[in-house]
Amino acid sequence: MVNSNTSHIIREITPLSDKDCFYIAERYKKEFTYPIHNHQEFELNFTEKASGVRRIVGDSVEVIGDYDLVLITGKDLEHVWEQHECHSEQIREITIQFSSDLFFKSFINKNQFDSIRKMLEEAQKGLSFPMSAILKVYHLLDSLASEKEGFYAVINFLTILYELSLCNDAHTLSSSSFAKISVHSDSRRVQKVQDYINEHYKEEIRLTQLADMVGMTSVSFSRFFKLRTGKNLSDYIIDIRLGYSIRLLVDSTQSVAEICYECGFNNLSNFNRIFKKKKGCSPKDFRDNYRKKKIVV
Repeated sequence: MVNSNTSHIIREITPLSDKDCFYIAERYKKEFTYPIHNHQEFELNFTEKASGVRRIVGDSVEVIGDYDLVLITGKDLEHVWEQHECHSEQIREITIQFSSDLFFKSFINKNQFDSIRKMLEEAQKGLSFPMSAILKVYHLLDSLASEKEGFYAVINFLTILYELSLCNDAHTLSSSSFAKISVHSDSRRVQKVQDYINEHYKEEIRLTQLADMVGMTSVSFSRFFKLRTGKNLSDYIIDIRLGYSIRLLVDSTQSVAEICYECGFNNLSNFNRIFKKKKGCSPKDFRDNYRKKKIVV
Protein backbone atom coordinates (compact mmCIF):
# COMPACT_ATOMS: atom_id res chain seq x y z
CA MET A 1 0.00 0.00 0.00
CA VAL A 2 1.31 3.43 -0.89
CA ASN A 3 0.37 7.05 -0.39
CA SER A 4 1.59 10.11 -2.29
CA ASN A 5 2.84 13.32 -0.70
CA THR A 6 2.82 16.83 -2.07
CA SER A 7 6.02 16.32 -4.07
CA HIS A 8 4.54 13.25 -5.77
CA ILE A 9 7.15 10.89 -4.35
CA ILE A 10 5.53 7.60 -3.39
CA ARG A 11 5.27 7.22 0.39
CA GLU A 12 5.36 3.47 0.91
CA ILE A 13 3.49 1.92 3.81
CA THR A 14 5.49 -1.21 4.55
CA PRO A 15 4.12 -4.51 5.91
CA LEU A 16 6.31 -4.26 9.02
CA SER A 17 4.31 -5.03 12.17
CA ASP A 18 4.89 -3.29 15.51
CA LYS A 19 5.39 -6.73 17.00
CA ASP A 20 8.13 -7.78 14.57
CA CYS A 21 11.81 -6.83 14.61
CA PHE A 22 12.03 -6.75 10.83
CA TYR A 23 10.22 -7.64 7.63
CA ILE A 24 11.99 -9.58 4.89
CA ALA A 25 10.94 -10.20 1.29
CA GLU A 26 12.84 -12.40 -1.15
CA ARG A 27 11.89 -12.10 -4.80
CA TYR A 28 12.98 -13.67 -8.07
CA LYS A 29 12.01 -11.54 -11.06
CA LYS A 30 12.85 -10.37 -14.56
CA GLU A 31 12.43 -6.63 -14.08
CA PHE A 32 12.14 -3.75 -11.62
CA THR A 33 8.82 -1.91 -11.90
CA TYR A 34 8.23 -0.19 -8.55
CA PRO A 35 8.41 3.64 -8.83
CA ILE A 36 10.61 5.98 -6.82
CA HIS A 37 9.53 6.09 -3.18
CA ASN A 38 10.50 6.61 0.45
CA HIS A 39 9.32 5.23 3.79
CA GLN A 40 9.75 5.59 7.54
CA GLU A 41 11.47 2.25 8.00
CA PHE A 42 15.18 1.57 7.59
CA GLU A 43 15.99 -0.70 4.64
CA LEU A 44 18.78 -3.07 3.65
CA ASN A 45 18.42 -4.05 0.01
CA PHE A 46 20.42 -6.77 -1.77
CA THR A 47 20.28 -7.54 -5.48
CA GLU A 48 21.93 -10.39 -7.35
CA LYS A 49 22.34 -10.96 -11.09
CA ALA A 50 21.05 -7.46 -11.81
CA SER A 51 23.95 -5.96 -13.75
CA GLY A 52 22.86 -2.90 -15.71
CA VAL A 53 20.15 -1.82 -13.27
CA ARG A 54 20.22 1.88 -12.45
CA ARG A 55 20.04 2.64 -8.73
CA ILE A 56 18.86 6.07 -7.63
CA VAL A 57 19.22 7.10 -3.97
CA GLY A 58 18.57 10.79 -3.39
CA ASP A 59 20.71 12.62 -5.93
CA SER A 60 23.00 9.62 -6.49
CA VAL A 61 22.59 7.79 -9.80
CA GLU A 62 24.69 4.65 -10.36
CA VAL A 63 24.53 1.64 -12.65
CA ILE A 64 25.13 -1.47 -10.55
CA GLY A 65 26.97 -4.72 -11.24
CA ASP A 66 25.93 -8.31 -10.60
CA TYR A 67 25.79 -7.74 -6.83
CA ASP A 68 24.56 -4.69 -4.96
CA LEU A 69 23.96 -4.09 -1.25
CA VAL A 70 22.63 -0.78 0.06
CA LEU A 71 21.51 0.42 3.49
CA ILE A 72 19.11 3.38 3.68
CA THR A 73 18.09 4.92 7.01
CA GLY A 74 16.94 8.36 5.81
CA LYS A 75 13.20 8.44 6.42
CA ASP A 76 12.53 10.92 3.60
CA LEU A 77 15.26 9.75 1.24
CA GLU A 78 13.68 8.71 -2.05
CA HIS A 79 15.12 5.69 -3.86
CA VAL A 80 14.42 3.33 -6.72
CA TRP A 81 16.01 0.48 -8.67
CA GLU A 82 15.05 0.75 -12.33
CA GLN A 83 15.59 -1.69 -15.20
CA HIS A 84 17.74 0.57 -17.38
CA GLU A 85 20.14 -1.77 -19.31
CA CYS A 86 19.58 -4.96 -17.30
CA HIS A 87 18.62 -7.97 -19.45
CA SER A 88 18.87 -10.65 -16.78
CA GLU A 89 15.92 -13.01 -16.33
CA GLN A 90 17.23 -14.35 -13.02
CA ILE A 91 17.24 -11.26 -10.81
CA ARG A 92 17.16 -11.99 -7.09
CA GLU A 93 16.25 -9.29 -4.59
CA ILE A 94 16.22 -9.50 -0.80
CA THR A 95 14.70 -6.52 1.00
CA ILE A 96 14.87 -6.21 4.79
CA GLN A 97 12.93 -3.38 6.42
CA PHE A 98 13.24 -2.57 10.11
CA SER A 99 12.22 0.20 12.45
CA SER A 100 14.60 2.60 14.16
CA ASP A 101 12.92 1.42 17.36
CA LEU A 102 14.73 -1.90 16.96
CA PHE A 103 17.63 -0.19 18.72
CA PHE A 104 16.26 1.72 21.70
CA LYS A 105 18.63 4.45 22.90
CA SER A 106 20.00 2.71 25.97
CA PHE A 107 20.84 -0.27 23.72
CA ILE A 108 22.36 1.34 20.63
CA ASN A 109 24.53 3.63 22.75
CA LYS A 110 26.36 0.74 24.40
CA ASN A 111 30.02 0.43 23.43
CA GLN A 112 29.45 -2.94 21.76
CA PHE A 113 27.06 -1.33 19.25
CA ASP A 114 29.16 1.73 18.51
CA SER A 115 30.07 0.70 14.97
CA ILE A 116 26.44 -0.16 14.13
CA ARG A 117 25.23 3.18 15.48
CA LYS A 118 27.76 5.07 13.36
CA MET A 119 26.81 3.06 10.28
CA LEU A 120 23.09 3.76 10.75
CA GLU A 121 23.84 7.48 11.05
CA GLU A 122 25.96 7.44 7.90
CA ALA A 123 23.27 5.49 6.03
CA GLN A 124 20.85 8.43 6.32
CA LYS A 125 22.40 9.41 2.97
CA GLY A 126 22.36 5.82 1.69
CA LEU A 127 25.35 3.53 2.08
CA SER A 128 26.64 1.18 -0.64
CA PHE A 129 28.84 -1.76 0.35
CA PRO A 130 31.72 -3.20 -1.69
CA MET A 131 31.97 -6.79 -2.87
CA SER A 132 34.26 -7.74 0.03
CA ALA A 133 31.54 -6.82 2.53
CA ILE A 134 28.83 -8.58 0.50
CA LEU A 135 30.86 -11.80 0.54
CA LYS A 136 31.16 -11.64 4.33
CA VAL A 137 27.38 -11.55 4.85
CA TYR A 138 26.16 -13.40 1.76
CA HIS A 139 25.57 -16.72 3.52
CA LEU A 140 23.58 -14.98 6.27
CA LEU A 141 21.46 -13.06 3.76
CA ASP A 142 21.01 -16.22 1.74
CA SER A 143 19.54 -18.14 4.67
CA LEU A 144 17.75 -15.36 6.55
CA ALA A 145 14.45 -15.59 4.66
CA SER A 146 14.19 -19.33 5.30
CA GLU A 147 15.11 -19.20 9.01
CA LYS A 148 12.06 -20.54 10.83
CA GLU A 149 13.13 -19.67 14.37
CA GLY A 150 12.39 -15.98 14.87
CA PHE A 151 14.96 -15.53 17.63
CA TYR A 152 17.80 -16.93 15.54
CA ALA A 153 16.65 -14.84 12.57
CA VAL A 154 17.06 -11.70 14.68
CA ILE A 155 20.50 -12.81 15.87
CA ASN A 156 21.55 -13.45 12.27
CA PHE A 157 20.22 -10.06 11.19
CA LEU A 158 22.15 -8.29 13.96
CA THR A 159 25.23 -10.21 12.87
CA ILE A 160 24.74 -8.95 9.30
CA LEU A 161 24.53 -5.37 10.53
CA TYR A 162 27.58 -5.80 12.74
CA GLU A 163 29.72 -7.31 9.97
CA LEU A 164 28.69 -4.53 7.58
CA SER A 165 29.49 -1.89 10.22
CA LEU A 166 33.12 -3.11 10.25
CA CYS A 167 33.51 -2.32 6.54
CA ASN A 168 35.78 0.66 5.89
CA ASP A 169 35.14 0.84 2.14
CA ALA A 170 31.40 1.53 2.07
CA HIS A 171 30.56 4.79 0.32
CA THR A 172 27.73 7.21 0.92
CA LEU A 173 25.36 7.88 -1.96
CA SER A 174 23.24 11.02 -1.66
CA SER A 175 24.69 14.40 -0.78
CA SER A 176 23.84 15.63 2.71
CA SER A 177 22.24 18.83 1.39
CA PHE A 178 19.87 16.92 -0.90
CA ALA A 179 19.05 14.40 1.83
CA LYS A 180 18.53 17.26 4.32
CA ILE A 181 20.95 15.63 6.75
CA SER A 182 23.08 17.66 9.14
CA VAL A 183 26.80 16.95 8.84
CA HIS A 184 28.64 16.32 12.12
CA SER A 185 32.40 16.46 12.47
CA ASP A 186 34.62 15.38 15.35
CA SER A 187 36.49 18.66 14.93
CA ARG A 188 34.81 21.75 16.37
CA ARG A 189 36.58 23.96 13.86
CA VAL A 190 35.44 21.89 10.88
CA GLN A 191 31.92 21.70 12.32
CA LYS A 192 31.81 25.48 12.69
CA VAL A 193 32.83 25.94 9.06
CA GLN A 194 30.40 23.28 7.79
CA ASP A 195 27.53 24.91 9.68
CA TYR A 196 28.46 28.27 8.19
CA ILE A 197 28.57 26.87 4.64
CA ASN A 198 25.16 25.23 5.08
CA GLU A 199 23.67 28.53 6.22
CA HIS A 200 25.42 30.78 3.67
CA TYR A 201 25.83 28.55 0.57
CA LYS A 202 23.81 31.07 -1.47
CA GLU A 203 26.44 33.75 -0.83
CA GLU A 204 30.04 34.18 -1.93
CA ILE A 205 32.28 32.22 0.46
CA ARG A 206 35.99 33.00 0.61
CA LEU A 207 38.77 30.80 1.98
CA THR A 208 40.27 33.67 3.99
CA GLN A 209 36.91 34.31 5.61
CA LEU A 210 36.55 30.71 6.79
CA ALA A 211 40.16 30.47 7.93
CA ASP A 212 39.72 33.62 10.03
CA MET A 213 36.63 32.09 11.65
CA VAL A 214 38.72 29.30 13.17
CA GLY A 215 41.91 31.27 13.78
CA MET A 216 44.08 29.64 11.11
CA THR A 217 46.00 30.78 8.05
CA SER A 218 44.44 30.01 4.68
CA VAL A 219 47.11 27.45 3.78
CA SER A 220 46.91 25.67 7.13
CA PHE A 221 43.12 25.62 7.09
CA SER A 222 42.99 24.20 3.55
CA ARG A 223 45.22 21.30 4.56
CA PHE A 224 43.35 20.79 7.84
CA PHE A 225 39.93 20.78 6.16
CA LYS A 226 40.97 18.25 3.51
CA LEU A 227 42.56 16.02 6.14
CA ARG A 228 39.37 16.01 8.22
CA THR A 229 36.77 15.77 5.43
CA GLY A 230 38.63 14.12 2.55
CA LYS A 231 37.65 16.98 0.24
CA ASN A 232 39.14 20.24 -0.92
CA LEU A 233 37.19 23.18 0.45
CA SER A 234 36.11 24.33 -3.03
CA ASP A 235 34.85 20.83 -3.92
CA TYR A 236 32.99 20.61 -0.61
CA ILE A 237 31.20 23.92 -1.24
CA ILE A 238 30.33 22.89 -4.80
CA ASP A 239 28.88 19.57 -3.58
CA ILE A 240 26.74 21.35 -0.97
CA ARG A 241 25.43 23.80 -3.58
CA LEU A 242 24.77 21.01 -6.07
CA GLY A 243 22.78 19.06 -3.51
CA TYR A 244 20.53 22.04 -2.84
CA SER A 245 20.20 22.76 -6.56
CA ILE A 246 19.16 19.18 -7.32
CA ARG A 247 16.58 19.31 -4.53
CA LEU A 248 15.09 22.40 -6.20
CA LEU A 249 15.20 20.73 -9.62
CA VAL A 250 13.22 17.83 -8.19
CA ASP A 251 10.79 19.67 -5.91
CA SER A 252 10.24 23.09 -7.52
CA THR A 253 9.15 24.61 -10.82
CA GLN A 254 11.89 27.24 -10.82
CA SER A 255 13.90 27.55 -14.01
CA VAL A 256 17.43 26.18 -14.22
CA ALA A 257 18.78 29.74 -14.31
CA GLU A 258 16.82 30.72 -11.19
CA ILE A 259 18.08 27.64 -9.36
CA CYS A 260 21.65 28.34 -10.46
CA TYR A 261 21.72 31.76 -8.80
CA GLU A 262 19.54 30.66 -5.87
CA CYS A 263 22.18 28.09 -4.88
CA GLY A 264 25.25 30.28 -5.01
CA PHE A 265 26.46 29.70 -8.58
CA ASN A 266 27.07 33.09 -10.20
CA ASN A 267 27.38 31.86 -13.78
CA LEU A 268 24.84 29.71 -15.64
CA SER A 269 27.27 28.16 -18.10
CA ASN A 270 29.64 27.31 -15.25
CA PHE A 271 26.76 25.73 -13.32
CA ASN A 272 25.81 23.60 -16.34
CA ARG A 273 29.42 22.54 -16.84
CA ILE A 274 29.96 21.56 -13.19
CA PHE A 275 26.60 19.79 -13.03
CA LYS A 276 27.32 17.70 -16.13
CA LYS A 277 30.80 16.82 -14.86
CA LYS A 278 29.44 15.67 -11.48
CA LYS A 279 26.17 14.06 -12.57
CA GLY A 280 26.80 13.03 -16.16
CA CYS A 281 23.93 15.07 -17.60
CA SER A 282 22.62 18.62 -17.77
CA PRO A 283 20.37 20.04 -15.01
CA LYS A 284 17.42 20.01 -17.44
CA ASP A 285 17.98 16.36 -18.38
CA PHE A 286 18.32 15.40 -14.71
CA ARG A 287 15.01 17.10 -13.90
CA ASP A 288 13.22 15.52 -16.88
CA ASN A 289 14.53 12.02 -16.11
CA TYR A 290 13.74 12.31 -12.41
CA ARG A 291 10.17 13.48 -13.01
CA LYS A 292 9.48 10.54 -15.31
CA LYS A 293 9.97 8.30 -12.28
CA LYS A 294 7.61 10.25 -10.02
CA ILE A 295 4.56 8.11 -10.69
CA VAL A 296 1.59 8.53 -8.37
CA VAL A 297 -0.31 5.29 -7.65
